[in-house]
Amino acid sequence: LSDLKAQVAANEMGLRLLASLAAESSLAAVRSYMHHIQANAEATVRAMLRAFAARAGLGANGVCTAADQLDDGSEIRLAVTIDAAAGSATFDFSGTSPQSYSNLNAPRAVTYSAVIYSLRALCDTDMPLNQGCLAPVTFVLPEGCLLNPGETAAVVGGNVLTSQRVVDVVLKAFGACAASQGCMNNLTFGDETYGYYETIAGGAGAGPDWDGRSGVHTHMTNTRITDPEVLERRYPVVL
Repeated sequence: LSDLKAQVAANEMGLRLLASLAAESSLAAVRSYMHHIQANAEATVRAMLRAFAARAGLGANGVCTAADQLDDGSEIRLAVTIDAAAGSATFDFSGTSPQSYSNLNAPRAVTYSAVIYSLRALCDTDMPLNQGCLAPVTFVLPEGCLLNPGETAAVVGGNVLTSQRVVDVVLKAFGACAASQGCMNNLTFGDETYGYYETIAGGAGAGPDWDGRSGVHTHMTNTRITDPEVLERRYPVVL
């Protein structure tokens, strides 16, 4: 419930700030800059895709591939076809395992989020994350697969585990860095009167000119830890 309240509060604050900005600069100006920001993100991703294709020697319509597995053996397979002239790419997840009877299935929105995060990380230009990053991208997500499950599939683990592995696979396809721990390392406990949830840090993969790291939050786990004093005051535990 607290998460939902926080989301409502964030949206309410966003509404007030957006209304204030429109009153200060006019609605037309705000709308124009919204389009400018998305156009800039699109151009930045297209430039990154062209640069990568040239650097990797992919030619006009080259393909880079990657695959990895979850702990239960489910595979995530990706083939990225890059049109160097257009600066566009097709992210084809064909060959990914079928949806699971477990809760590790990731809805399309989670898959999109993992890819847009990865694209932003691959760009060396400072820009706000926005939908423009996905404008040059076409997705192929077979229906009923782990990353595009049916409406009755359990998905709670897809957001906190499978999303991390999708990021690992995307970054692997681009040769950006080694894999992370591939999971948010969730810790949760409680009963009918209280609940506690935390993501615990793990490993970050090495890259071409940097070493890997231990005990750090990576990708989707980039959250603050709960202060020990707060934990022990609010919950019946000792750290």
